[in-house]
Amino acid sequence: MAKQSSVRQLAARAVTRVANGESLSVVLPALQEKLAKKDQPLLAELSYGTLRYYHKLDAWLKFLTEKPLKDKEQDIHNLILVGFYQLFYTRIPAHAAIGETVQATRTMGKAWARGLVNGILRNAQRRLDELKELEDRSPVCGWSHPKWMINTIKRAWPDHYESILTGNNQQPPMTLRVNEQQFQPSRYMKKLLDDCIEGKLSPIAPQGIVLNRPVPVDKLHKFSEGAVSVQDESAQLAATLITPKPGDHILDACCAPGGKTCHLLELNPDITVDALDADGYRLERVGENLNRLDLTANVLCGDATDPDSWFPGKLYDHILLDAPCSATGVIRRHPDIKLLRTAEDIEALAELQQKILRAIWPLLKPGGTLLYATCSIMPQENHLQVKRFLSETAGAKLLPIKGKWGHDTGFGKQLFPGNSGQTSSNGDGFFYSLMVKTESS
Repeated sequence: MAKQSSVRQLAARAVTRVANGESLSVVLPALQEKLAKKDQPLLAELSYGTLRYYHKLDAWLKFLTEKPLKDKEQDIHNLILVGFYQLFYTRIPAHAAIGETVQATRTMGKAWARGLVNGILRNAQRRLDELKELEDRSPVCGWSHPKWMINTIKRAWPDHYESILTGNNQQPPMTLRVNEQQFQPSRYMKKLLDDCIEGKLSPIAPQGIVLNRPVPVDKLHKFSEGAVSVQDESAQLAATLITPKPGDHILDACCAPGGKTCHLLELNPDITVDALDADGYRLERVGENLNRLDLTANVLCGDATDPDSWFPGKLYDHILLDAPCSATGVIRRHPDIKLLRTAEDIEALAELQQKILRAIWPLLKPGGTLLYATCSIMPQENHLQVKRFLSETAGAKLLPIKGKWGHDTGFGKQLFPGNSGQTSSNGDGFFYSLMVKTESS
């Protein structure tokens, strides 16, 4: 079993692997297995937190050192960032944060760096006022985002960019979706309070409850029996924007991990759903969620751009397209996006989204609706995408989306991450646009 001090070592390794292109959601579980269960939450906290403030902490390190560490010492570089995060963003006592981080150089087999790490961390403590001044001079340091992302968001949302960037650096709440086949949300709230779990009903999601603080799912009343699921309140809106009749046939394209699929079936038990995704591994999660909630869907593994390879042949009454996107609306849940995403990705994703839209539109019945959804805040992926599709597609017509939430773009509604003043909600950044295929098309 790894020693306690190796928590910092493994956090530095997680940050390094993300910086080299891997997803934290893939990296972290394997690293947590190297630790005792009691130490796993600390590893998650240090990994997520350091990545959340990576660009700021990196700027601080560059400011404090005359020359950067060599590329081969990337692990030591990131260990120092882990140390910064502990010192300035956690309640870990300074002596423990420094001592344990310095000790990690030994478990990493790099005892030569002991003095270097100790010196830089103590120097940061002494020069904190200078580091704070650096935030005012450098947007990358101040907002802790890459420069291209700051500039892109500022151009897209000049009146909202500050709240978006601030929201991206906040820790998101844990939000529940109550299964109304078993409980009304207000009644489930009482069950939570009986167990000393506090929260409030979502102001935008009818089945949503936002908890005051996260809890393990096994502490939630009847979680294993399917009474409730964990799902962000912005994401919960998807299933409420589709209004099927009993017997309707629905396609949930790009469905994994299945939260929206399950929500559709909870709200409409008399419909049939084809749940499609190209990732067979992630489809296993869809199956797990369906089983826990005792729901049934036709799970299909296939490429949404190539319906000929999977389409069963019966046109759909409704289609939910939760399009692959930059995920720039969920950075607060996945801070590694700030390191993994590039400006070029946005353009490539926009082309993929357009390709999927064109491929699945013919599968929709005349009179049927298509809900286009992303967890992005980038206009190219959202309202500009819909504007282009409508201008180039005969028989596609925009439908209004009701509800006092989000920013009306003219081609759908945009939600920003966190509480940006749109509503009293604290959901992720999502975009929704509802289109109908006219009867004459």
